[in-house]
Amino acid sequence: MTKKQKKMLARIFITAVPFVILFVCEHMGLLAPIEGTWIAFVLFLALYLVIGYDIVYKALRNIRNGQVFDENFLMTIATFGAFGVGEYLEAVAVMLFYQIGELFQGYAVGKSRQSISDMMDICPEYANIEENGTLTQVDPDEVEVGTVIVIKPGERIPLDGVVLEGESLVDTAALTGESVPRRAAAGDAVISGCVNGSGTLKVRTTKEFDDSTVAKILELVENASSKKAKVENFITRFAKYYTPVVTVGAVLLAVLTPLLTGIAWTEGIQRACIFLVISCPCALVISVPLGFFGGIGAASRIGVLVKGSNFLEAAAKIDTIVFDKTGTLTKGEFKVTEIHPAGDAVGREELLELAALGEGYSTHPIANSIREAYGRTPDMSRAAGATEEAGCGIEVRIDGREVLIGNEKLMRAHAVACETIGGAGTVVYVARDGVFAGALVISDTVKEGAKEAIAAMKRVGVKKTVMLTGDRRSAAEYAAAELGIDEVHAELLPADKVAKVEELLAAEGEKERLAFVGDGINDAPVLTRADVGMAMGSMGSDAAIEAADIVLMDDDVRKIAEIVRIARKTLSIVKQNIVFALGIKALVLALGALGVATMWEAVFADVGVSVLAILNSMRTLGVSVCTPGGDK
Repeated sequence: MTKKQKKMLARIFITAVPFVILFVCEHMGLLAPIEGTWIAFVLFLALYLVIGYDIVYKALRNIRNGQVFDENFLMTIATFGAFGVGEYLEAVAVMLFYQIGELFQGYAVGKSRQSISDMMDICPEYANIEENGTLTQVDPDEVEVGTVIVIKPGERIPLDGVVLEGESLVDTAALTGESVPRRAAAGDAVISGCVNGSGTLKVRTTKEFDDSTVAKILELVENASSKKAKVENFITRFAKYYTPVVTVGAVLLAVLTPLLTGIAWTEGIQRACIFLVISCPCALVISVPLGFFGGIGAASRIGVLVKGSNFLEAAAKIDTIVFDKTGTLTKGEFKVTEIHPAGDAVGREELLELAALGEGYSTHPIANSIREAYGRTPDMSRAAGATEEAGCGIEVRIDGREVLIGNEKLMRAHAVACETIGGAGTVVYVARDGVFAGALVISDTVKEGAKEAIAAMKRVGVKKTVMLTGDRRSAAEYAAAELGIDEVHAELLPADKVAKVEELLAAEGEKERLAFVGDGINDAPVLTRADVGMAMGSMGSDAAIEAADIVLMDDDVRKIAEIVRIARKTLSIVKQNIVFALGIKALVLALGALGVATMWEAVFADVGVSVLAILNSMRTLGVSVCTPGGDK
């Protein structure tokens, strides 16, 4: 509880104790001797000022600034009116219960902010630079790219970089929601905001602080509240017109009912005061943003950043999810999975050796996977005269003999007769001296949990899953079948992906939303075009994270189903609050206008409904989510 909340609690207690005593005394008839006297007025006015002076001050300040119609104005006018007609106890009750509601709201907002404020604690305060054998603490902003920093056990990693020396376990829970630390050793990349474990690490920085992971996350969190959902914007516009209308209605009620029905003027004013208390839109203005804020907080607890409540609202309506394949559903780690020698002329080892020698100088992931499968360092003195044929492969002389390594198109271009090899991956054909020697199949491996993720999405109500990839159709269809993807489009260029998403969007209904999940720099245009763009935050490119609306900090696609569930539960709770608040207020407003409702019913219609709506909104913090491989 904050200092301000403690002060408010003290004011409530100081007011509530004598209020309860006076309430009991009035109902026992013990206040009859002072009813209607200045003693009663001063007594209740003192209690009123203790509990409500700040509300009156805010109302006067807002009037001076031209902001007349708000809840402070309504509370002030209603309670002044109650004093005017001698309803002192009711006037104090309205202000007391209103402040209790405000205290409850402050606590609820603080609770909702907690998981997000935890994210704000990831900001490192310093970086250690070694100078002349001693460590000097400097501001992370001052550290340049390429600087070697030292991270001691228990310290927060200040900048993104690559480990040069040392080995440790790194706690990534604040960023990714993962409870199990990750191992970091020489050659491994580490990201800012994580906490170093028991080992000392020397890290060469790869980004300045402004471009680091932690800086980008903090920026996303700080800007999240500025992007409001349509429901929030509706409530803001509604309150803007609603409050002046009910104020005018209260004035007309105070004036017209005595003139038209012959009731006493004090009765008309009392009805107007009750009308004003009931009409205060606190329940909507507080609970709707609080509900979305709680949903964003629930998402951040599992390591998912939602950039605004508008994106959480859109996620609740997702019925189609489109995936990029490599790096999203698959690891992007290519391995030689099949070796097919042609006949007896070339053995498996010799075929693999020819491919490794031919790809010896290439940095392409497929070349790397071939050299990794070979398991030894190729003797590149045996290879000479390598020339590349764009989009086909390479021609190279190995041991003085002409060797072709590439796709089927390369074989046809050189009139090499070869058999078409099927397989769930990229096929690399090899020929020597114009004779087909065999083929290697290089496959990308499916991410752990990807199949369970697709199944979980279906369970939460996603109707269709689609995969877009630049890979060969056979490889794409094999992966899609293994994962349970409904629709697959292969051999696409980046521009083709945008066009395909446009087609899928055109087929969507008015209340349906399409999400795209990707991680590469070439996914940025598609992420921007989709209704909801989701990017991988751990290994994804900066461009993809910048373009996305939702960021999965640990690249776990299983959390997509969790986000859809959180979003739908949040939107359901928000709608419940709107229907409940408007329904109760409409009923009690009608009763108040007819003179049936008292000030106590008015207090319930305002403060009671607000508290119940806030309690309902807080349920977003505890939204149950899917566990990996399960439904709940």
